[in-house]
Amino acid sequence: MLPNAKIIDARRSPMACCFSGFKQLFAEGQDFSYNLEDIGRYYQAYLKLMAHWDDVLLGYVLKVNHEDVVNNLATQVRRILDFCGLEFEQSCVDFHKTKRNIKTPSSEQVRQPIYKSATEQWRHFEAYLTPLKKVLNID
Repeated sequence: MLPNAKIIDARRSPMACCFSGFKQLFAEGQDFSYNLEDIGRYYQAYLKLMAHWDDVLLGYVLKVNHEDVVNNLATQVRRILDFCGLEFEQSCVDFHKTKRNIKTPSSEQVRQPIYKSATEQWRHFEAYLTPLKKVLNID
């Protein structure tokens, strides 16, 4: 359907990613996110799927780590735009200044500059996340 499409594999550390989904109350369709083992298995399936696409679509998938974006937004934005063959626009870095409507679970975050505080938020609840850590094979 899109033979020349570029794919951005936007990754976040497994614990941060799964915890973020687990604590979010979605409107519908995300039932796996309400169980720590299920969300961990879902994340593992995602890793397996992306490994497949990395193998069969060599050069069409760019892995972007959330932590790298948080630590150096401008560099990562340029990297993504270069991969897509697009020119740099300052509005990509100044995303929080947009006036358009946003209807996602992270709509409040989009109105703020990028921040680091959520990258380790899961650690405050680590004692309760043992089932997730077990599924993700994290000690």
